[in-house]
Amino acid sequence: MTSGKKDIDRPLGRDAKPSRKSRGRSFGKGSILLGLAAVAVVGVSLAVSLRERPFRTPVPVAVTEPVETTTVAETKPEATSVRTGAPDAAIVKVTPQESEPASGNGVIVIRDPSAMGQHPRLAHLPDRALIEESEAGPLPVRQPGGRRPFDVYARSWSGARGARIAVVIGGLGLSQTTTQRAIEALGPEVTLAFAPAGNSLSRWMQTARKAGHEIILQVPMEPFGYPNENPGRNTLTVDSGEGQNLSRLRWALSRITNYTGVMNYMGGRFTADEGALEPVMEELSKRGLMYLDDGTSARSKAQDLASSLSVPFAAADVLIDPIGGNRRPAPADILKKLDELERIARAKGYAIGTGSAFDETIDTVAGWANEVAGRGIEIVPISAVAFDPEAR
Repeated sequence: MTSGKKDIDRPLGRDAKPSRKSRGRSFGKGSILLGLAAVAVVGVSLAVSLRERPFRTPVPVAVTEPVETTTVAETKPEATSVRTGAPDAAIVKVTPQESEPASGNGVIVIRDPSAMGQHPRLAHLPDRALIEESEAGPLPVRQPGGRRPFDVYARSWSGARGARIAVVIGGLGLSQTTTQRAIEALGPEVTLAFAPAGNSLSRWMQTARKAGHEIILQVPMEPFGYPNENPGRNTLTVDSGEGQNLSRLRWALSRITNYTGVMNYMGGRFTADEGALEPVMEELSKRGLMYLDDGTSARSKAQDLASSLSVPFAAADVLIDPIGGNRRPAPADILKKLDELERIARAKGYAIGTGSAFDETIDTVAGWANEVAGRGIEIVPISAVAFDPEAR
């Protein structure tokens, strides 16, 4: 009876305490298990501490994270609307890495750049598969499977319908102060062009890419009036011959990495000579690079050669900061040129403007870029408005 009374008075859900003998037996088993676990942890910790750490030394060249690539390749996301490559191409439904032309209606099906590009956090690191080591230094090269620097290093954009403007600001790397100012003041949508004769180019490339900019490389080419008008060191000239010009081109190409293409610096005479320009275009095609014509020479053969040699191509519509007798552009004149760019973009869907890294240009473009979206225009990287023969 006494035992039964205790059971009745006990709160619901609370079991009777085990006997002292039972508790002692359970505690002994737990102690053995805890002891074995402790020995295992100590053993594993010792093995890890003695093992060489694989990431102790940073690797200067890295490939896009395999996890990202595997995820894209295996999950096969649904088709999305994309507009890239040819500026006049219609927006179409595509799946990653699809590039087959639609049958019958002439619509160009364009690859989704997100399937080939870098993760934004790795944009400052060269893709090892796109680097060729040479006597000149690291050179960009296309992979046998078709991946190109033009694809991988391109900055993404919305793909939305509407007017688009690409602005390219060049001459970076020559002045440390100006280069830093341009990277910090200009929005990431603005494309930056580096001069191969600049200083600390690898550092500035990484800084620009971390800030989100697409970058291109300026190549000095012979103008009319050369050498009185001199673009600088290792200028490509009509009379130098193919071998010397290719050597000078490769020197320029090796100065930085992670760029989508090249742009002529001066070069009115050189770009007008098909025989001199053709080997250059062949080299760019081999290396998977775009060519941007600054648009200052009506005699340039670049567009025809780019089309025949499968080189992505773009040509500037407006020089936004022409310099006068005082050798400095006026902000009011720059704004007029930017207004002209807007008119062209509304008329044909896109426009391209080029300028130099003057303080006046940087400040004016930075202010204008903050306002232009409100007028229904998107600032895009230069790769977004380049015609790509391989996207057909």
